[in-house]
Amino acid sequence: MTSVLVAMSGGVDSSVAAALMKDEGHDVIGVTLKLWEGSGGAAPTAGCCTVSDSEDARRVAAQLDIPYYVLDHTDVFMGGVVDRFIGDYLSGLTPNPCIECNRTVKFTELMVRAREFGCDAVVTGHYAQVRRERGAWRLFRSVDEAKDQSYVLSMLGQDQLANLRFPVGPLTKPQVRDLARGLGLRTAGKPDSQDICFVGNRDYRDFLADHSRQTVRQGTIVDQDGAVVGTHAGVTNFTIGQRKGLGIAVGEPRFVTRIDPHTATVTIGRRADLEVGEVGLRDVSWVADPVESGASVTVQYRAHGALVPAVVHVDPDNVVMVFDEPQLAIAPGQTAAIYAGREVLGGGIISSSG
Repeated sequence: MTSVLVAMSGGVDSSVAAALMKDEGHDVIGVTLKLWEGSGGAAPTAGCCTVSDSEDARRVAAQLDIPYYVLDHTDVFMGGVVDRFIGDYLSGLTPNPCIECNRTVKFTELMVRAREFGCDAVVTGHYAQVRRERGAWRLFRSVDEAKDQSYVLSMLGQDQLANLRFPVGPLTKPQVRDLARGLGLRTAGKPDSQDICFVGNRDYRDFLADHSRQTVRQGTIVDQDGAVVGTHAGVTNFTIGQRKGLGIAVGEPRFVTRIDPHTATVTIGRRADLEVGEVGLRDVSWVADPVESGASVTVQYRAHGALVPAVVHVDPDNVVMVFDEPQLAIAPGQTAAIYAGREVLGGGIISSSG
């Protein structure tokens, strides 16, 4: 029997994760990370860290008869996730704040807190699996392909995986809800959150306008030949592959193909202009063993995207993924997770495409 720290978001997955750990005989401590607050320090009414979410987590912990704490990490979340989210969009990138939160906040701060509480492991409700194989800790996709979250965990390494548990990874979402109903947990029928937690149900552009410390520059929209076809109110209003909301009419569909934040220029083109044959990666990390150059792998470059075949090329300065077939609308700033079958090999942030 061990002591475990369970991150409880107030949702059904983390509730069942705590229940499964308790059922296995572990000493369980439940915690909710307070990551975001409204103006004047008020609790937000949408997104993460709402009063209702914390109350759901507290009442589930009470039902399971485990201690429960709310831990304030708003400062590190603001600096490591929100400020970077804003800065990336102002730089013409398309960030994934959930991955950055896992990298800089959740699995860093939770490990620190676990040691303070005298716990042996951290438990979350993520849909993924960790196993000790071939002399190392390995990360795998979950049983439920539709709910798999291994993509947002692709930055995890050996030190973290050795002390992590994902109890719902071997289960499907319907099984998790059935377990919650069987236990009478109040979160059994609670809908999954689909929004960026700190943005909530707002448009991210409105969030950027309210929270950016930097003035958004107006600029021009040009076609593939560089001819000016319109103007815009700021590059934060655009992402690669965007079709709607361009504010221009040219008679046939056009898509955003390039964003240059330095000149505030947005380039548009036809669908074929979105095709990408390869991407370069930065901030690459490997789960266990570095991948050999020339290896055939599969890559996921969107949170809910499909796995696509590619060949990885590694040298001391670069990691480049060459796709077997061209892909559409890949944006710098997105994360590319690298797989071999169901195993996560690692990942990095897309820095270039060609």
